[in-house]
Amino acid sequence: MKIIILGAGQVGSSVAEALVSEANDITVVDSDPQKLRDLQDRFDLRTVTGHASHPDLLRQAGAEDADMILAVTNSDETNMIACQVAYTLFHTPTKIARVRARDYLAHPQLFTQEALPIDVLISPEQVVIDYVQRLIEYPGALQVLDFAGGKVQLVAVKAYYGGPLVGHELRELRTHMPGVDTRVAAIFRRGKPIIPEGSTVIEVDDEVFFIAARKHIRAVMGELRKLDKPVKRIIIAGGGNIGRGLARALENSYQIKLIDHNPVRSRAIAEEVTKTIVLLGDAADEELLLEENIENTDVFCAVTNDDEANILSAMLAKRLGARKVMSLINRAAYVDLVESGDIDIAISPQQATIGSLLAHVRRGDVAVVHSLRRGAAEAIEAVAHGDKRTSKVVGRAIQDIKLPPGTNIGAIVRGEEVLIAHHDTLIESEDHVIMFLVDKRRISDVERLFQVGITFI
Repeated sequence: MKIIILGAGQVGSSVAEALVSEANDITVVDSDPQKLRDLQDRFDLRTVTGHASHPDLLRQAGAEDADMILAVTNSDETNMIACQVAYTLFHTPTKIARVRARDYLAHPQLFTQEALPIDVLISPEQVVIDYVQRLIEYPGALQVLDFAGGKVQLVAVKAYYGGPLVGHELRELRTHMPGVDTRVAAIFRRGKPIIPEGSTVIEVDDEVFFIAARKHIRAVMGELRKLDKPVKRIIIAGGGNIGRGLARALENSYQIKLIDHNPVRSRAIAEEVTKTIVLLGDAADEELLLEENIENTDVFCAVTNDDEANILSAMLAKRLGARKVMSLINRAAYVDLVESGDIDIAISPQQATIGSLLAHVRRGDVAVVHSLRRGAAEAIEAVAHGDKRTSKVVGRAIQDIKLPPGTNIGAIVRGEEVLIAHHDTLIESEDHVIMFLVDKRRISDVERLFQVGITFI
C-alpha cells in the first residue's frame, strides 16, 4: 500500500515505524529537515521537506497514485486542507486527518464529501479520554479494549498472589465459573509471550490478556486478582484538552478535582464544568496534595503536556497514599521505565491513536485494531466474507484454519451474539472474528486469511 504521512511528529513517526515494517511504501512529509533525516536514518522510507498541504509538494510526495493520505501535522487547518487538496486534485481514495479542536469536532457536518472530504477523523485526545474512562470503570486492569461496539472486551490484568486461579491450570477456569464463557488470549511472563494451553499454569505477576463478553469481565478479573474497590474520588492533574475532557466525561459518576497552574485556563474550566472542583496550583506541590486528601484518592491521573511533570506528580501522589496513579507519557522510552516503578499505568497517546489508524491500513475487512505491549502485539477484529469456496475461514471450524504461529482466535460476534471461540466453533459469513497476535510481523498472513478469493461475486 502506498501511504503518504504528513507530519513527522510523535504520532507521524510512530505510525511510520508501525507501517514500514509491513512492506508498505511510505513517504513522510514535514517542514523540519532534521526530523526527516532522523526518520530516514532509522527506517526504509522516502521523505519530502516542505509545507504538507501545498499541491506541488503533495505531487512530489507521490499523491497522484497514493492509496492513502494520513494528515497528522500539529495544525488542524493544515490537515484539513491537505485532505481537500488530495481529494480535489489527486482523487486519493482514503484521507485520514487528525483534528484536535473541539470547535471543529462539534460540527460533524463539516466533514462530509461535499464540505471537507475526510474519510476518517482521528482525535488523539478523545481516544485517550475513552481509554482512561475504561480503566477507571475496571479498577485493577492494565488495559481495557473494546470490540464489536463494546459487546466484547479484551482486558489485561496482572495476576496477584491470592487470586483464585493463580497457581492453577487454565482449564480449571471453567470449573471455577461454570456460567461464564471466557478465553485467555495470551500470557506475558517476564516480558515474553506464552501461547496459552489448557495445561498452562498462571503464575504470580503474569500479565494475562483475556477476552469475554462485557457483562462477564468483572467475574473473570476476580479469578486472577483480588478485585479493587470501585473508584469514587479522582484527582486530574492538567487542564488541557485531555484533562478538561476527562473532567466533563467523569464528573457525573465520580467526585472529581482538577488541578491546573494557569489562572486563565482554570477560570475557563470552572465555568465549563458543573460538578468538578477546579484548583489553581502545582500538581507536584506536596502541601496542596495533602490539603486535598490525596491519601483518600482512588485515582490520580496526570495528563499535562509535560512528561516529566506527569511522572513526578504521579510518583509523589503514590508516595502520599493515592491508591492508583496514571501518567500520560509521550516519550516511548519512558513508558517501560515508569511502569516498573511506582506508576501503575503509563498512558501512551501514540499507541492509543495508532490502533485507530491501523484499522484503515489493514488489507481485508478489518474493523478494529488495538496495539498492545508498546506495539509488539496486536488485537484485531476482522469481518469474514464469502463462502467456503471463496474464503479461507468461512464454513470452517477454528481447528481447521491455518492460523499463523502465535495467533489465536478469542471470540466471534455474530449479530448480537457473543461466542467465545472453541476448537470446533464454525465461522460464518459476516462474523466479526477477534484475534490476538503476539507477533505483529504475522499481520500480513492474517490479512490474507480474511481476503476473499477472486471467484467471490
